[in-house]
Amino acid sequence: MGLFEKLKTGLARTRELTVGKLSNFFSGRKIDEDLLEELEEALLEADVGVDSVDQLIETVRERVKLDKSVSSTQIGEILRTELSTMMIGPDSLGANRLAKKPWVIILVGVNGSGKTTTAGKLAYKFAKEGKKTAIAAADTFRAAAIEQVEVWAKRSGARIIKQATGADPASVTFDAYQSVLAHEEDVLIVDTAGRLQDKHNLMQELSKITNVLKRFDPDLPNEVLLILDAITGQNGLSQAHGFTKAAGVTGLVVTKLDGSAKGGVIIPILRELKLPIEFIGIGESVNDIYPFEAKAYADALLTN
Repeated sequence: MGLFEKLKTGLARTRELTVGKLSNFFSGRKIDEDLLEELEEALLEADVGVDSVDQLIETVRERVKLDKSVSSTQIGEILRTELSTMMIGPDSLGANRLAKKPWVIILVGVNGSGKTTTAGKLAYKFAKEGKKTAIAAADTFRAAAIEQVEVWAKRSGARIIKQATGADPASVTFDAYQSVLAHEEDVLIVDTAGRLQDKHNLMQELSKITNVLKRFDPDLPNEVLLILDAITGQNGLSQAHGFTKAAGVTGLVVTKLDGSAKGGVIIPILRELKLPIEFIGIGESVNDIYPFEAKAYADALLTN
């Protein structure tokens, strides 16, 4: 299954509960304010965001003014084109990822956002690319968290690096980096504890982890990825602002898109944060993580 087909399947709930409801109204209808109002409501339900929706509706309105031959059946194509443009954000690392060895990725986010799952999926992705990967279990507050990392490490074929429950996360990271150097591995993924962005002491802990890595190389970590759960919709934006300030976030991973009716949240995330969406998570299997592509996402969101 290609990226478009996977996205289309994963975004089905967003489409069915929001934008997809409009398909029966578009065919043969006159483009008037009633239709535009219905479109506006659907996009807002998809959590596209007020500013983004205003821009999209105004674009449709202007197109109709300029070209009276535009029909309601063409609105989908207009929206796809405009959404693709709106979702073009800062360049992702793409082919430049793993340019250094070892490449260090820190995963941050609130509890339940999907950090450990993402660690396993990324490790599996890198393994398929022929890279040796280790996962550091730096969420040391809960024994269950370390066990969860062990499960995903086994699934992905990654080596797990851990200490006892209650160990200092920065110490785990320090030892993990030394271990990865000794084993000549390509990638180190540091899975941190979930935390709320407004808890100052916990956010300081993230800074400590980063500072420990800088003892080895001032350019470390190579990436700090904030994991955002699509189900939370725009509530995730406040999380993102807090983590970006405290942890130096370089990019985003949006998870659980297949379980959310708020798939449009990608747009306000990109507009507000001006950070690249590096990956999106769709599905529960170990290979269900994909590089974000704006056009494929817009097409999947608006294609029945």
